[in-house]
Parts: sequence; C-alpha cells; structure tokens
Amino acid sequence: MSSLLEAKPLHTLLVETLDSNKGSMNDTQLFKLLKKSNRDLSERIFNKVLLRLELEGLIHVSTLTKKKRRIDLVLQKKK
Repeated sequence: MSSLLEAKPLHTLLVETLDSNKGSMNDTQLFKLLKKSNRDLSERIFNKVLLRLELEGLIHVSTLTKKKRRIDLVLQKKK
C-alpha cells in the first residue's frame, strides 16, 4: 500500500493555525501560512471560511485598519 498524506479541511487548518499562534493573528499572516500548505487557496475562499467560522462562533474577526483584520480564536469553556 502506498502512504497518502492526510488531508484536512481548510477550516480545521485555520483553527489549528490560530491555536498554535496564541489564538490571534492578523489576516495577512494567517493567509500566508495557510497558502503554504494549500497552494490553491484564494482570498475569496479564505474570506468564506472566515465568515463560516465566525458565524459558528469559533473565531472573532475585528477590523484593525482599512485593509487589516485581527482574527481571534474563541475559547470555549469545557463543562
């Protein structure tokens, strides 16, 4: 059998990347890191994933300047 790389969904990679970087980053840094592992990533897809995760309550996106955003991982309390 040949060994295949494990493929992870983009939203999972995004959350794992934020988690490994102290829970917050700006959007340009995060996009560059994700682009390294997924060359087909476009800004349109990146923004869709951000919106999806924000609506699900996993991240919070806030505006820093006109073209920069800060993305924070929302920590959920364990019961």
